[in-house]
Amino acid sequence: MKKLLAILTLLGTLGLGAPSIAQDKAAAPAPAATAAPAAEAPKADAPAPAGAAAAATAPAAAPAATATPPSPNKGDNAWMMVATLLVIMMAIPGLALFYGGLVRSKNMLSILMQVLVIFSLILVLWTVYGYSLAFTEGNALVGGFDRLLLKGIFSIKDGAGSFATAATFSKGVVIPEYLFVVFQATFAAITVALIVGAFAERARFSAVLLFAVLWFTFAYLPIAHMVWFWPGPDGIKDAATLATETAKGGWLWQKGALDFAGGTVVHINAGVAGIVGAYVIGKRIGYGREAMAPHNLTFTMVGASLLWVGWFGFNAGSALEAGDTAALAFINTLIATAAAVLAWVVGEWMGKEGKPSMLGAASGAVAGLVAITPACGFVGIGGALILGALAGFVCLWGVNGLKRMLGADDALDVFGVHAVGGILGAMMTGVLAAPSLGGQGIYDYVANKVSPDYDIAGQLMIQGTGVLTTVVWSGVVAFVAYKIVDMVIGLRVTEEEEREGLDISSHGESAYRM
Repeated sequence: MKKLLAILTLLGTLGLGAPSIAQDKAAAPAPAATAAPAAEAPKADAPAPAGAAAAATAPAAAPAATATPPSPNKGDNAWMMVATLLVIMMAIPGLALFYGGLVRSKNMLSILMQVLVIFSLILVLWTVYGYSLAFTEGNALVGGFDRLLLKGIFSIKDGAGSFATAATFSKGVVIPEYLFVVFQATFAAITVALIVGAFAERARFSAVLLFAVLWFTFAYLPIAHMVWFWPGPDGIKDAATLATETAKGGWLWQKGALDFAGGTVVHINAGVAGIVGAYVIGKRIGYGREAMAPHNLTFTMVGASLLWVGWFGFNAGSALEAGDTAALAFINTLIATAAAVLAWVVGEWMGKEGKPSMLGAASGAVAGLVAITPACGFVGIGGALILGALAGFVCLWGVNGLKRMLGADDALDVFGVHAVGGILGAMMTGVLAAPSLGGQGIYDYVANKVSPDYDIAGQLMIQGTGVLTTVVWSGVVAFVAYKIVDMVIGLRVTEEEEREGLDISSHGESAYRM
């Protein structure tokens, strides 16, 4: 318990340490759509953060010059469908193979099963109530029930079918709300699946599923709402309407937290839940005494490659339009990840062993992808290279030095890569998004141009608030959820079942026949 409290304290320090040096300066007030980066005013594609578009109703009426509501663009629709498919590929089979190769052969099918079934479970829950609680107007912490079972998205009036649309980050530009629903569904599903890597090889399958339901409901949905929900830009005409529309958004959106594609919502959220689970469930039998090396690094490399390719949908798709911002997120995702691979390999080369490893290169790729996620639509090319290189070195320390300090059996380094990389990315976004450093700045929806004011110190304070909020919220919810599951079902398999392997003891089958 003391170590669990220590880790939450450490994360809070990481989140607020940087902005603490500038507390004498007031945090920048939320300009029009603080969470949206700069855009060229004449273009329809205003750069924007990840999935923050609210889709509670069709967006506000189009500009006065247009008599009819805006219609979705077929090019945007096609891109969002492809992006959604890419994110699905990240989880199944990408994440499943990445994790599967890292466990021992007797647990290969169990990890594949957990990823596949959790992904499916969350997609169903998202349809039933998750989308409504995350992306409809309620209060600053959670949404309402207007879209339970996705009601109201399709309707028939006067004999004609009508589909609701979702706002993007450009005035007068929309996409079908069903597309926004499925795109965000994949984010929710892969986030919950990420957690299982922290307590791999020793948890009951039924316990994992019950935990997934509880954590998704009480951690993922509120954090997604707080960070990403807003009504869209179409209702913003002047300072008064800006204040009105901003007040409808999630708590961290109102503050101006920048998270393009999920540094807080996905990676810090999942990483913290994972390390809490590693503490609560306990270490694997024989941990530190018996060999627990990955059984198939070929699978891990293939999984990492699928994750990298799928991540283009994750990051570039979060622009919600096929335009300039999607292109920026795309190239930043490419080069930051490459820089992280090189940095991790160099770090290993310079370490005690002096040998660069395939596992290190694959882990470096994931670390770079994690770190660039919150920043990909906000930073310039130089910023992406810097952030990627930092991620490689920092996350290498996270899975080695920091892991030893914490003493937890985080089996597949969920915390060391996702939480540490997510915190690094979230905080550095506040710095590297500055126009003076090649970033995109913040878009002012009242003036319809990039805001001339960007306060790095103020933005760092806002980013730190987002990090700390996510750490505490996810950590507390996860701890309570694990305890509930342990009382109701029992978290851990028996020692005999664990030694036999979960493939046989939990699922009655084996990945390999010798």
